[in-house]
Amino acid sequence: MAIKVLVVDDSSLIRRLVTRMLEENKDIQVIGQAADGLEAVEQVKKLRPQVVTMDVEMPKLDGIAALRRIMKENPVPVIMLSALTTEGARATMQALAGGAVDFVPKPMRAGQLGPMIAELSAKIRVAAGVSLHKVARSAPSPVRPKLGSAAAAPVPRTVPSKPAVITPVRKTGKIEIVVIGCSTGGPAALQNIIPKLPAGFPVGVVVVQHIPVGFSQSLAEHLNRRSAIEVIHGSGGDEVRPGRVIVAPAGCEMHFERRGSRVTVKTVKCGEPVPPATFRPSVDQVMKAAADVYGGSILGVLLTGMGKDGAQGMLQIKKLGGRTIAEDESSCVVFGMPKAAIDLGAAEKVVPLPKIAEQIMQMV
Repeated sequence: MAIKVLVVDDSSLIRRLVTRMLEENKDIQVIGQAADGLEAVEQVKKLRPQVVTMDVEMPKLDGIAALRRIMKENPVPVIMLSALTTEGARATMQALAGGAVDFVPKPMRAGQLGPMIAELSAKIRVAAGVSLHKVARSAPSPVRPKLGSAAAAPVPRTVPSKPAVITPVRKTGKIEIVVIGCSTGGPAALQNIIPKLPAGFPVGVVVVQHIPVGFSQSLAEHLNRRSAIEVIHGSGGDEVRPGRVIVAPAGCEMHFERRGSRVTVKTVKCGEPVPPATFRPSVDQVMKAAADVYGGSILGVLLTGMGKDGAQGMLQIKKLGGRTIAEDESSCVVFGMPKAAIDLGAAEKVVPLPKIAEQIMQMV
């Protein structure tokens, strides 16, 4: 049976093109269209689609506000269509934190529409199989001022309190770095981990999220605004150090260089074409690069995501005597990457998302 989809976009041309091209897939049926967020809310209630594709920028009610109403009133998997702009990337992070399953960047040129539809079709198939109770739907946390900041940013009254920061424990001396990998559902999962880490977290953290080029910077900024620990977007020369999270830049391989006790990040192949069906950076690549420098002094963490990326990297960490955590199926939006690691015997601990931050603190 075909997957029933509602297409939401304020451009009538985009709605027609997306509808026509999606329906070239025999397993996808567009059952309705909406031109703004208010119409989308009503159409979801009336048509009961299995998946919604939602433009971010729309009149009357934008995509973020419409998403929040849909997830509250008639929950359904939503895939956002985002402009490749700074504001579009920021809005996309808000959407992913607010319950969207995934997103697809809008093409910059007409010739890129075909690949975009192919990616959207694949993500619709994944979204149709998602259990909604596993999709993190917490609203973005209020901004927590960094130590030394002049003043706290104003917090809207409607925003709920942020996750409690876990009390730091004494470093065991074994773990020197935490490497976290994730894909589909990752941005929301990370929001349930990174803001819980204290500013005095005893080791450095690296995050590898499968995400299109142009969006990893906004992911880092989004997490940094909501965390006591420092979160930065990685670039060559950045030091891996306690109390810092480095988000791997999309489109680059990430390596590590040690000089004495100091370890820094090295990025290569930035901007080069990525081979089909692969990711740059991949979780496997970053975990193996970390193992080259840190040996077994690594804690590898694998969260929700489609595919098998990270399983081999986790296995190498475990073989070297490192520690490993895989997210439990009960909380995964897509139980692909963690399952692959578990099946390989690479996961020392299998933990549901709400308890992973606590488990990380115990293991470092």
